[in-house]
Amino acid sequence: MNPYGGEPTAVVQAVVGTYSVSAFSTTDDNLTVTDEVVYGEHVFGFEKVFSRFDLAAARFEQMAYAVRYALDKWVVNTLLEEGTGAYTTPVGGFTTAGNLNTIIANLWTKWAGFDITAGAYCVIESGDLTGVLVAMMDQGFSMADAALKNGFIKHYGGIDWYVVRAGTFVDEAATTVSGSKTWTNLNRRLAGIKMTTTYASPRDLTYEEKGVSGKTGMEIDVWALVGLRVWNNKAALTVDIALA
Repeated sequence: MNPYGGEPTAVVQAVVGTYSVSAFSTTDDNLTVTDEVVYGEHVFGFEKVFSRFDLAAARFEQMAYAVRYALDKWVVNTLLEEGTGAYTTPVGGFTTAGNLNTIIANLWTKWAGFDITAGAYCVIESGDLTGVLVAMMDQGFSMADAALKNGFIKHYGGIDWYVVRAGTFVDEAATTVSGSKTWTNLNRRLAGIKMTTTYASPRDLTYEEKGVSGKTGMEIDVWALVGLRVWNNKAALTVDIALA
């Protein structure tokens, strides 16, 4: 159910001590868990016996990471599709260091005046660091010193910055990457205000080991359910950034 009701408008009047009672509305909107991320392998008995380490545990760790990465990719791309805010960067996008402050200022024009106490965020790809990191190292004294000493700064310009792998923002149409969703996000990046979107993954990651008839060893699978909703009252605060 949509947690955001219609926005009230306060009345300014001469002091009389009375008020009118107004009706409020809620928009019919809901979050549905629509997709699942799955992966499975079979570790044969002889593979486990001949290994000089815990093969099953090692495979589970890698499988869990793969499922987590697929979940992250699904979430950021689905956020981009559901958000209605839009912004196009100057030519060169994030890879041009001189663009960073301009991009930040323009993003804030999308959010200023709203309740942003939860904070703002921006998700870029690793290749964008060729401009972003240079800009961070070249801005002011304490900021530049911190970037030169520690590298990438996670909070800059009032925004929390997140970096994902190159190739995370993609075009997909109901594939084994996007599940039931269609994405058109190649050369796009994501920004928004926290706490305006609800993400659901019931029971988080689930891990199972199963004996299989006719095979030694164990079958291992990792899976997770996933759903997401950008509530329509706040959808404009989630910004689709097009790279020029």
